[in-house]
Amino acid sequence: MIPNRFGWELIDKILNRDGICGFRMIPASKADELKSRLAKGGFRFDTWDVFLADQASALAASEAIIDQGLPDGLLDQDKPTEPDDEYTARIQAFMAASGVVPFSGSLLAGTVGPATTVVVGDKTGTVAATPHGYLAHNSYSTYHRYAWGGLVAVAQSQRGRGLGNHINARMIVSVFRDLHATHIYELVSASNVPSRRMVESCGLRRDPAVVCGVATPGDSARFTR
Repeated sequence: MIPNRFGWELIDKILNRDGICGFRMIPASKADELKSRLAKGGFRFDTWDVFLADQASALAASEAIIDQGLPDGLLDQDKPTEPDDEYTARIQAFMAASGVVPFSGSLLAGTVGPATTVVVGDKTGTVAATPHGYLAHNSYSTYHRYAWGGLVAVAQSQRGRGLGNHINARMIVSVFRDLHATHIYELVSASNVPSRRMVESCGLRRDPAVVCGVATPGDSARFTR
């Protein structure tokens, strides 16, 4: 949401109703002004750095990672297609157990808009890793063909095997091949060094000109790390 396009009357209404409001691809030069305005209403504005890549750059790096193959014992699993079935619920539970706030089943399954949820598991079908990507912007936005990627979750027992890089690369290839995105962006906090390395390995680079953030009540915990 961009304040000067929606107006503060509508933004305040959303904040008072929902207690939360997201702001995507905001000019970094406007972040302090936005933070100050939100603070007047008792809301905190947490931001994330934007890592961005065009199709050519991201595909070159991501396909090179995928070509290295999955770690031994792991297999590609089906993507979720039904919002409310047991498989989608297992993916959501896995994300939550891995410290990632899951999206709704409708978003993960892509029934409310173009989206992709890639899943890797073991031979028993147990989920080992998953990310999600979708086209987050409507047709009126400058970024309407940009895909957002995130929700990268890797089982504790599988960490340290390069699986995060692999699954993130798989998601990136899918948003370009399946969703026909022109760009991909992912959000990472300044302190999250492993995630920064992961997205950089897939060809994304920090864009200092923009930030993304979320407004929440001033006494609440940070939405995600």
